[in-house]
Amino acid sequence: ISRIADFIDEATAAVERFHPGARVSVFGHVGDGNLHYDILPGVGEDIPAFIGRWKEGSQVVHDVVGGYDGSISAEHGLGRLKTEEVKRYKSPLEIETMAAIRRALDPKRIMNPAVLF
Repeated sequence: ISRIADFIDEATAAVERFHPGARVSVFGHVGDGNLHYDILPGVGEDIPAFIGRWKEGSQVVHDVVGGYDGSISAEHGLGRLKTEEVKRYKSPLEIETMAAIRRALDPKRIMNPAVLF
């Protein structure tokens, strides 16, 4: 928690280098160290073009998160957009542990079948 301001500064600088003019919105659960870090297009920017760079922009921020030993998920889990991305940041043991928990709790994959391995 004591490094949240440093993270925000570093991640925002990385976003600015990646996409000058992008807007950053950070909000969330600062007291427990969970943040929602959103990158928004600049005013008047071509939104489809901006969205086309989403994956690359996410990696810019996620690399900063990794440098702080943080996680790219929060209280609500990973979701569809980050299922593959998390494999860049978690060890094989962590990935297998998440998959084992999924198999134990939902062996028929009826709960959010497209999410979490």
